Amino acid sequence: MLERMSGLMITPIQGPLDAQVSLPGSKSITNRALLIAALADGESRLEGVLFADDTRHMMAALEAIGIGTTIDEANARVKVAGCGGGLPGSEIDLYCGNSGTTIRFCAALVSLGMGSYLLDGTGRMRERPIGPLVDMLRRLGVRIEYLQSDGYPPLTVHATGLTGGQVSVTSPPSSQMISALLMAAPYAQSDVFLSIQGALLSAPYVTMTLKVMESFGVSVLENVEEDHARYVVATPQRYRGRHYLVEPDASNASYFLAAAAILGGRVTVQGLGSDSIQGDVHFVDVLERMGCRAGRTPTDLTVTGPAEGTLRGIDIDLNDMPDMAQTLAVVALFAKGETRIRNVANLRLKETDRLTALASELGKLGADVELYEDGLTIQPPAALRPGSIDTYDDHRMAMSFALAGLARDGVVINDPGCVSKTFPHYFEHLELLRQT
Repeated sequence: MLERMSGLMITPIQGPLDAQVSLPGSKSITNRALLIAALADGESRLEGVLFADDTRHMMAALEAIGIGTTIDEANARVKVAGCGGGLPGSEIDLYCGNSGTTIRFCAALVSLGMGSYLLDGTGRMRERPIGPLVDMLRRLGVRIEYLQSDGYPPLTVHATGLTGGQVSVTSPPSSQMISALLMAAPYAQSDVFLSIQGALLSAPYVTMTLKVMESFGVSVLENVEEDHARYVVATPQRYRGRHYLVEPDASNASYFLAAAAILGGRVTVQGLGSDSIQGDVHFVDVLERMGCRAGRTPTDLTVTGPAEGTLRGIDIDLNDMPDMAQTLAVVALFAKGETRIRNVANLRLKETDRLTALASELGKLGADVELYEDGLTIQPPAALRPGSIDTYDDHRMAMSFALAGLARDGVVINDPGCVSKTFPHYFEHLELLRQT
């Protein structure tokens, strides 16, 4: 494991690549499966589980609530003894680190309990919004108290269960809030009708949530349009414990597929293909637009980079795949022409203000960057400059900018250990590209 706050010099790789990689499980799916398994009737056996900061925070939260878990990290397995919708703990403090999924999912989860639950996290977490979720839970009968700033953690949930009924929200800043409410809704006292006015950010993540819920036996009616979405969760419904395999993480796969785009040659990510429930698998479509060739099977994704110098810049709306913005921004350094990334204003509310961070660090490498409220434009340099990249305690800054170091000397990643949030052994996996 890399020490925090050190610097890591990335050693370039001479392409072209010819690699097949297998990656750890999806953080997003792991945390959804953990929460749903906790509510289920009976035991669930989860395999392919990701063990990283975000998922450890979720596991620790479940254990604090009193959910029985048996953890086998060496084999990426977790057994969860479902509570059948009746949370055993009643006076609990939950520390969620800087894991947005953990604090938002758990805020909805503990609303089903009987007692008081304090939820808090890092200093950055206290700057990340939770207000729209709190407003929805309040409308469903939950008393919630902010302890510092309205709309932000820390907060205390004084729970007596969800009443059910109708609730609406306008353009929530994170789809995690919608997913949180949907996963808890089957255990409300009456049907839950959820209406979303305006665009739904990161909509594929809500689709992912519904598919995991369905795998555990709960169905949701949905009607999604361009500027309006409606969901109906009929009650009573109950999750059923089961054996569940977590897919490899599509967001983390993007770095290895992007390496083929930058260095040339071919990279295949195994176990992640066209059958995936993760929207970020469509990053291969983005690379295809830039001049790569993409291969897709139900279980594998392959990207073959273009001939040297023929990668091209694009203009793209990444609202459905905002976590791909940093990967694309680094690929854009090696393209001919300008790249414009649009409709990702919510990146300002992530682990850091990712748009401002991108503009700063891309500039260190020689790019001409114009920053907008909802995106940025990247004009690549004639020649990449060496640079020491600050990562802002953001795993995706470290992972994406490491790609630049695979192609050019002199790129140093500061605080490389921040990748522990979702991919603790990222740099070891990156080294596998060198061994092919």
